[in-house]
Amino acid sequence: MRLKNAGNMAGRRVFVCALGLMPLMVAAQTDVYPSKAVRVVIPFSPGTPIELPARAVTQRMMETFGQSFVFDYRTGASGIIGTEAVARAPKDGYTMLMTNCSHTANPAYFKKLPFDTINDFQPVSQINVTYGNLLVIHPSVPAKSVAEFVALAKKRPGQLHYASAGVGSPPHVSAALFAAMANIDLIHVPYKGTAVAFNDVLGGHIEAMVASPTTAVPYVHAGRLRGLGIGGPRRQPQVPDVPTFNEAGLTGFDLTCYHGIWFPAGVPQVIVRKVYAEVAKAVATPEAKKMLADGGLIPIGSSPEEFAEFLKKDVVKQVDVIKKIGLEPQ
Repeated sequence: MRLKNAGNMAGRRVFVCALGLMPLMVAAQTDVYPSKAVRVVIPFSPGTPIELPARAVTQRMMETFGQSFVFDYRTGASGIIGTEAVARAPKDGYTMLMTNCSHTANPAYFKKLPFDTINDFQPVSQINVTYGNLLVIHPSVPAKSVAEFVALAKKRPGQLHYASAGVGSPPHVSAALFAAMANIDLIHVPYKGTAVAFNDVLGGHIEAMVASPTTAVPYVHAGRLRGLGIGGPRRQPQVPDVPTFNEAGLTGFDLTCYHGIWFPAGVPQVIVRKVYAEVAKAVATPEAKKMLADGGLIPIGSSPEEFAEFLKKDVVKQVDVIKKIGLEPQ
């Protein structure tokens, strides 16, 4: 009987020792992070504006860490499909999410999501903020200002269309708020992705889109689209002659987007801080600043705590926006 108890005690000591070693094992694993390629889930189709900031920061991390950061495009349902994949991923730091303001808009636009936007994710850093989306129209549309476009829409109610990357996407939210504040009736044509939506505006099949300047500005400069107004509080340097919606008569219009990085909730904080530090360094480099500026993006590089606080406020803001638009959650 004593021998049996002695064996049990020895087993317990081994178990206790193993428990004591676990923090050291975790620390050893995180010290060498990353030791293999990191999957970067982008919940939209290739060619969307998120790619520019994503490349700006992952390029730096690849150089610093000596590992690949591989983009994994998980498209569909306004970013929900890819975002859910990250929420369910292992909490080891080898799967991260890079997405835009649809992350905090989706709780307002959908009655039920397969994840908790705040609690199922660990914010890492807000990479940038935008100047707001840009209202562009095909040159065949007889309007050269916001006022002229609004007048045309009132003359032709329900006959002008705008494209978007889907319900709840930033182009949809921006255009719907524009129409609501201008008191005009525009027809929403949702697509499965920014690229296909934008191409139909370029081809003249759809009259308008409130698109990301990253995508739209080069075509405005080339004369293939006409820029009328921008949704943020200040003009964008790349198109200085384009007024803000507020300047154009839509008093109080202020809607910008952002791009950021998340891990699944539960990833060790030492990994979170390690990645955040590299993101902050990346957006502060002259090369990244120029890359972001050329794309109409303003660098941020906020801390995990700052980003978390920003996200909570933006969820509330998006609920207010949906009320102004008058949309019913799906």
